[in-house]
Amino acid sequence: MGTFSKGILGGFSGKVGTVVGSTWRGIDVMRSLPKKSKKVATATQLQQREKFSQVSDFLNQINAVVSSYFGSDKGEKTRRNRAMSYLLKEALTFENPDWVWNYSKVLISRGDLPGLATGNATSTVSNALEITWANNSDQGMALPNDKLVVVVYAESNQTALPFLLAGKRDETTTLVTLPAYFSGLSVQVWATFANENDTKYATSSYLGEVVLL
Repeated sequence: MGTFSKGILGGFSGKVGTVVGSTWRGIDVMRSLPKKSKKVATATQLQQREKFSQVSDFLNQINAVVSSYFGSDKGEKTRRNRAMSYLLKEALTFENPDWVWNYSKVLISRGDLPGLATGNATSTVSNALEITWANNSDQGMALPNDKLVVVVYAESNQTALPFLLAGKRDETTTLVTLPAYFSGLSVQVWATFANENDTKYATSSYLGEVVLL
């Protein structure tokens, strides 16, 4: 892979002849086109591709969350890369013929800010989640105006929805309204906190599975 700043072409994106141009962490790069393999993929290779695809599809839907709140963006790995590595390693198990999520191990954020205290999610209103927690704004770096961030995932339609400002830490309760087509579905719920300028964030909490009214 080569890098360049200025030149006859300047920065470009996409395939040109035998090279592909893109931007990596703000740097213009070029790489040669990969050679097509004539080998038939093994069963293990196909399983790993499916695993990667399953995690990638999930992260694509909540990219606004993981790209801001998953560990550090320093070094060679982006926050999304870190989220991908973690989920591939920790959050899926193979139960022939499928990869199955271990939702309790899924993280949507990873940081040092105090997270939810005694968080809970229930459905008491049609197409909505009521989320409650204790006000722990007196702990460590926590502040009353820290933002509550929520992710809701329905396995039945493989749809994940992020809510970047679902409430504030000192409110202790909020109602998250979902689209009408979520009615009656079983959903998985995670929540975390981030400060107002997104420089500090917590490691997320899994709030369990909820059947929506």
